[in-house]
Amino acid sequence: MYLLHGKLNAKAGHAEELANILLEASQLMSTAKGCKVYAVGKDANDLNAVYVTEIWDSKEDHDNSLNVNGVRELIGRAMPIFDGQPSKGQELEILGGAGL
Repeated sequence: MYLLHGKLNAKAGHAEELANILLEASQLMSTAKGCKVYAVGKDANDLNAVYVTEIWDSKEDHDNSLNVNGVRELIGRAMPIFDGQPSKGQELEILGGAGL
């Protein structure tokens, strides 16, 4: 399995818009091969940050999710509201847990 966790920073005042785009992406990912979890969250202490945690059957399934119809359009909508270039998310080894 493959776990990716990342923090995306929005320009001031655009965090809700970014979160909504990522929630749209979660709907697309719900049908993507190998997607187990695509969770979007926020931190009340960091108003411009939006977090995404993804669990996939494999890194290959994650990489192929960029080809899901509509994903590239969502990326195009998100790019102008990022505060700087998005950093690569943390790739974490899954050790286990509820639901896995």
